[in-house]
Amino acid sequence: MTDLDILNELEPESAETPARRRGLSLASIVLMVGVVAAVVVVGIALARQQQGQPTAGPAPDFTVTTFDGDTIRLSDLRGRPVVVNFWASWCPPCREEAPRFQALWERYRDAGVLFLGITYVDNDADSLAFMDEFGITYPNGPDVGTFISKEQYLITGVPETFIIDQDGNIAEFFLYLEDEAQLSTTLDRLLQAG
Repeated sequence: MTDLDILNELEPESAETPARRRGLSLASIVLMVGVVAAVVVVGIALARQQQGQPTAGPAPDFTVTTFDGDTIRLSDLRGRPVVVNFWASWCPPCREEAPRFQALWERYRDAGVLFLGITYVDNDADSLAFMDEFGITYPNGPDVGTFISKEQYLITGVPETFIIDQDGNIAEFFLYLEDEAQLSTTLDRLLQAG
């Protein structure tokens, strides 16, 4: 006879003894579902952090309303190279590269290249003052809610720049425009191929 058999003989089930419950209680099920959901959310967040910026393949499409009130959709610009620069007025490297971007815009706009600035976590008034200070004339618009920068392009800070080819693919990505040759080499190549 086993210990379990002895216990069952000593305490026989009676009508007054409640039956042992089998299975999980509703509270246990809800707790397990909550734990599984939390693990999934954390897993997705960790996977996104590991992704990094898209540096090749199709450029994520977006629509931005510029400070001039124009609406620009990236996919509508197919057929021409596009330089997308994420920047902020409070960013020292952005201040250093701003004159270079303006000079390149002036050099390439007649060739069909579009430069598009997207402000990141910046005050509109400060962004406009920055553009005025550096004589920026190419289109710029705010990234309202950081959807473009954080959700689509997964930037880690500013400045960050994406060169998009005529087919809508990312041709090059870089963090900081050290000199104009860095960008003009890629643009010249795209224009010759185009």
